[in-house]
Amino acid sequence: MSEETPALPDPYVPGSGTGDFTVRHYDLQLEVKLAANRIAGRARLEGTVLNPLKRVELDLHALGVGKVNARSGPRAVTVTKTAVRHDRLIIELGSQLEAGSDLTLDIAYSGVPRMLRGLWGEIGWEELEDGVLVAGQPNGAQTWFPCVDHPSVKSTYSIAITTDAGYLPVCNGVPTGHRRRSSREEWTWELREPTPSYLVTVQIGRYQLVAVPEHDAGHQSPADSVPVFLATSPALMDRAQAALGLQTRMVDCFSRHYGPYPFERYTAVVTDDELEIPLEAASLSIFGSNHLDGSWASERLVAHELAHQWFGNALTLRQWKDIWLHEGFACYSEWLWSEESGQASLRTQARRAWRGLFVKLRTIVVADPGPELMFDDRIYKRGALTLYALQCALGSEVFAALIRSWVAEHRHGTVDTALFLDHADRHAQGAGHPEGFTTEVMSPWLFESALPAFPAAEAS
Repeated sequence: MSEETPALPDPYVPGSGTGDFTVRHYDLQLEVKLAANRIAGRARLEGTVLNPLKRVELDLHALGVGKVNARSGPRAVTVTKTAVRHDRLIIELGSQLEAGSDLTLDIAYSGVPRMLRGLWGEIGWEELEDGVLVAGQPNGAQTWFPCVDHPSVKSTYSIAITTDAGYLPVCNGVPTGHRRRSSREEWTWELREPTPSYLVTVQIGRYQLVAVPEHDAGHQSPADSVPVFLATSPALMDRAQAALGLQTRMVDCFSRHYGPYPFERYTAVVTDDELEIPLEAASLSIFGSNHLDGSWASERLVAHELAHQWFGNALTLRQWKDIWLHEGFACYSEWLWSEESGQASLRTQARRAWRGLFVKLRTIVVADPGPELMFDDRIYKRGALTLYALQCALGSEVFAALIRSWVAEHRHGTVDTALFLDHADRHAQGAGHPEGFTTEVMSPWLFESALPAFPAAEAS
């Protein structure tokens, strides 16, 4: 579990996170009343003080706070005052805590969650026609629990959700318990892999949770120890199973190229509502009913969201300017799956993407696009083309080994562009390339605004 200093301030999300406190583990207990879209929660945050402090600031949006208790090791710490303002929960302590001190906060909170409006639209806790969806990227976790809402802070989670009978709350990780209480039901989930708060989620609907079988009887999976599940309504179950049945083969494909799947299980949630785009969270992805049409356009999105389990969820950026390390890899993975599944070769998909960028004639700096453009499609495509250019320059065998070692060395850690450039250069030198070779290959794609020429074909 990460206790490194958070990468703050982050100019892309300047109001989120804190450099004074990091969280090892969250224990969340949430009572959800769906008809009123109201929650009452208790959050226990176990963490470490990074700088001397008498005041702790957490991220919390549009929710009220009741009693707050604090402990440092075995001793109670007096809480003299709490306040919520400007999306910050401020907890004043009666005595100063020194850097390195353990600090556990127990926070009661409640209210009607409201989505957080920012440059990228509305994010966070969203009330559906019949249930709840949480889309946390980049800083929407604060809409449903008090947290350090920054990607460089990775924690483990225990989550208990109590809601109306007949509804299933699907959370990250693995389910660990279920009990009925009159017209209410409680479900508990455990996420044991360190994960930033924005990738923690709860999806509530009239869902059934089923295992996804192998795509065909003759397919022997080297990743059969990775359980793949599907959660959707009975009305959509047949369509969802048909559209998402390829996921087990996708897990196998990406495991061969990137290394073992990084979580205990994978779950796809399909809402009855239509969604503009699918969403990823740690160990699961969320799709709308409109993504079940069986088209390549939808299939590539299924591959894209799955690839984020490696790139984004297991390896997470330290600051949002490096988002190409998530989206570029996920887009490249679409092309990898296209070739694996016989749709079109990787080079064909890369050339299509390059031509699309060339026609638009709009420039962007991939490694630092600015907050307004951090989710621009050009980041996805040029990020993927950066990787393809590197593959062409190194050859597929050396490139594949480079990526596998990148994932293995930084699994469940935080990464940035400089770290990837250094890793690639060291790996390439080991394969006989001169120092700085890979940086020279990637720099025009990452740091220059003009679109480079399409990469020359890999030498045979």
